[in-house]
Amino acid sequence: MITFKNIRWKNFLSTGNQWTEVKFNESENTIIIGANGSGKSTILDALTFSLFNKPFRKINKPQLINSVNDKDCSVEVEFDIKGREYKIIRGLKPTKFEIWVDGKMLDQDASAVDQQKQLEQNILKLNFKSFTQIVILGSSTFVPFMQLPLAHRREVIEDLLDIKIFSSMNYLIKDKIRLLKDDINVLDLKKDSLKDKIKMQQNFIESIEQRSKDDISSRKKKIKQFATEATELLKSNDELSKKVEEVSHCIKEFEGAGKTLFKYAQLKAKIQQKEDTSNEEAQFFVNNEVCPTCTQSIEESFRVNRIAELNTSIEKLQEGLTDLQSKIEEEESREFRFNELTQEVVSLTNEISQNNVRVSGLQRQCRDLESEIQKITEQLENRNAEHEKLKSFNESLQGTYEELATKTESIKNHDFVYSLLKDGGVKTKIIKQYLPFINKQVNRYLQLMDFFINFQLDEEFNEIIQSPIHADFSYASFSEGEKMRIDLALLFTWREVARFKNSVNTNLLIMDEVFDSSLDGFGTDDFLKIIKYVIGDANVFVISHKEGLYDKFESVIRFEKVKGFSRMVSQESLEK
Repeated sequence: MITFKNIRWKNFLSTGNQWTEVKFNESENTIIIGANGSGKSTILDALTFSLFNKPFRKINKPQLINSVNDKDCSVEVEFDIKGREYKIIRGLKPTKFEIWVDGKMLDQDASAVDQQKQLEQNILKLNFKSFTQIVILGSSTFVPFMQLPLAHRREVIEDLLDIKIFSSMNYLIKDKIRLLKDDINVLDLKKDSLKDKIKMQQNFIESIEQRSKDDISSRKKKIKQFATEATELLKSNDELSKKVEEVSHCIKEFEGAGKTLFKYAQLKAKIQQKEDTSNEEAQFFVNNEVCPTCTQSIEESFRVNRIAELNTSIEKLQEGLTDLQSKIEEEESREFRFNELTQEVVSLTNEISQNNVRVSGLQRQCRDLESEIQKITEQLENRNAEHEKLKSFNESLQGTYEELATKTESIKNHDFVYSLLKDGGVKTKIIKQYLPFINKQVNRYLQLMDFFINFQLDEEFNEIIQSPIHADFSYASFSEGEKMRIDLALLFTWREVARFKNSVNTNLLIMDEVFDSSLDGFGTDDFLKIIKYVIGDANVFVISHKEGLYDKFESVIRFEKVKGFSRMVSQESLEK
């Protein structure tokens, strides 16, 4: 049984930096009062936040931090289970999550997700949905059992009856079956591969001698063919080398033509320049009898003689140019021949290089063929090794068949267990055993609240309602007050189931404004009788605005809001 002792919080929602502490186990029933917004329902959010890292109401986690102080939001809850003392500390800004057991904090190396899983599965043995079904009944965000989807109804019942272990086992079995099927697929592939290898090995052994001899003969023939081709290429290279020698010898006759051409070109440029200068000077004396620079007359005899001398010089220069041009053309012819022969040498050399490359390739192919011949010869000499390999393949195939048979049998066994652990298996049988008890308790509490109907849940947790005045009714057909009676009856029943199973039994029951919405006066009185005289070993807390209820409870907690901060004024016993 989980016995909640106390909870305290600060900088949580509208609460300031001072701790607010509520003791859970001092009174059997307590009413929590205060004006709207004074922080009465904060206890619900603090409790579920500390245990499940989420508030009871639909509030985003960043909004849980007091907006004024905006830091050091912290909630601590203490409880014991079978003599072991637990304390859960959870905070925001900075983020904190600590689990203390008998004064020692659990290892913090695990991730927050793993710690939360340990808290829910191994310590509380309740998740958020199941916890809120047996501990908290709220008027706002609480979803009553009858308004849950069928799958979630089943989840709550499985938690209460401690049969979720079958679902966990089912997942493990399902995963194991998947792994076994994967193994079988691998073994099938291995089996097919071994069959192929055996067939190939058998064919190889059968044809090894005949094929090997044919292969050796074929390779020897290719070696001979490549050797002949290489010899012909080498002979061709000898002839090409001789041609290179002959052409190289001829080239010597035309060497230097380029240099000579360069000299002739320089000489031709000088002669042409001198000819141009002489023409300009002769033209000057032809056109001028007076010097244009000094304006003195040029003697006629000097002018005529100078023109004659210049014309004679020009004629000689032109004759020299003609002779020089003839020599230039001769050297150009020599240079062209030199280039032509040089290109022929390059072409012959390239052909020799290509032949050498081909010869190298042929020689490499011959070596490869010789290596293949050697390998084939060794295979012929070691046929026993191939038989041993075939034997090994057959043994491996037999082992694979045996392993496949084992895995297949294992899948059959796992499938049988899987069928037992499914929703229609063992769990359904267990639920069937408890359904009469559940239905009996629900109707008992409904009668205690003067609601005389026959309310039944079937194996799928659909409701069946029988009443003389309620023909073909469902939960949704009732008024809000009648729905509330059904919700309360189910809540009390779940607590009875939890008490019976013990693992998820708890002393705490908190109800938020259940009197303020749907219950009429008669329903309120009946409900108060139930929590006082029927529900045993429980600490019931009721949050309410309703006047005239204070004297019906053993103790009262008052909340108020001062300067924007919520605070608990007192937790005191009421005099009877």
